Amino acid sequence: MSRRTSRKRPDNTDQAFVRIIGGDWRSRRVPFAAIEGLRPTPDRVRETLFNWLLGVTDGARCLDLCAGSGALGLEALSRGARSVTFIDQSPLVARTLKANLQSLKAQNAEVVNASALDWLTTLPLDESERFDLVFMDPPFRKGLIAPLCTLLESRNLLAEGAMIYIECERELDLPEMPAHWALYREKQAGQVSYRLYERSSDHG
Repeated sequence: MSRRTSRKRPDNTDQAFVRIIGGDWRSRRVPFAAIEGLRPTPDRVRETLFNWLLGVTDGARCLDLCAGSGALGLEALSRGARSVTFIDQSPLVARTLKANLQSLKAQNAEVVNASALDWLTTLPLDESERFDLVFMDPPFRKGLIAPLCTLLESRNLLAEGAMIYIECERELDLPEMPAHWALYREKQAGQVSYRLYERSSDHG
């Protein structure tokens, strides 16, 4: 989604808004910092994704990597997720997410101001929460998808049967996914490709 704000201010701290499209907070508009490269997942893509996730989101422990506007994690919370951990390396983004969660009176979410790679790397093995649902929408053309997927597995952060959503630039040839991640759904919208993977529960 393109930014809907004036670009006249040079400090890149203009605010734009994203709309939650379903659940308890349906139609609520929440602000986000319109900084360079931040692209909230478009409404129609989120609607498709959460249709794919019917029966999965409610009660899920979620991880929103490279959270940006927080649209995906907020949508999950609105639809009954048990908890969401938001990760973003921008201090401004992190502050805005925290303010939004406070405004929404969300008690079951946390915001971590760190790069996704650094955060995943420093988590203790086998002592961290395992996630049922992961949203991965990293900045385009940064080569982050492969190392993020590798770290999710190597740090043992995924529950059996976890679902992993990956959003990327349309022209990107995705790296090979872990052998026990099965492609569940995929689609394209404009310049974006998005895919949902399911982690098999019977891998060795």
